[in-house]
Amino acid sequence: MAQVHDSMMNPKVEVLLSKVDSKFKLVTLGATRARQINAYFGQLGEGLGAAIPPQVTSVARKPLSIAFEEIAVDKIKATDAPPEAEPEPAPADAG
Repeated sequence: MAQVHDSMMNPKVEVLLSKVDSKFKLVTLGATRARQINAYFGQLGEGLGAAIPPQVTSVARKPLSIAFEEIAVDKIKATDAPPEAEPEPAPADAG
């Protein structure tokens, strides 16, 4: 008889994918936020306070796990970059 095993990943990938449009956006968002969390922990002793601290209480020690937990509870959301303005053409000399 086959047994059903829970995944070791928490939050589940299905939950994370429901929060974003694509797998690529999930990976990009998670990696970016994990770098920010890592920078925060790296500067704790220096008292700089420039990085945003983790937005969830977590028992995880890995920045990527903390980032995924933030995404799962909607503390971190993906946004599209604003469209870049096209440069205006240089005025032609009339002379």
